[in-house]
Amino acid sequence: MAVAAATEFCRSFASFQRIVQREFVEVQSHGETTGFFISPEAFARFQRLEAEARRAYHPSELPEHLKEAVRNAKMGIEHRHLDALLDD
Repeated sequence: MAVAAATEFCRSFASFQRIVQREFVEVQSHGETTGFFISPEAFARFQRLEAEARRAYHPSELPEHLKEAVRNAKMGIEHRHLDALLDD
């Protein structure tokens, strides 16, 4: 991954347009990461992953790995006080 200072990124944007076709570009300001410059193809992959992560399923459509995750889910002990609500 290429790393560029924000001022360098602004001044040399055309060269970073070529670089981003091969690798991501991390943009920093005063040593802190302020963003990433990625190719349109990488962004499209990211959008597909985001859409899949946010997909809503009907219970009958759940993939097996998600069914297993639900079966094995445990509530944290900090929520144990809520168990009393189920006793009614």
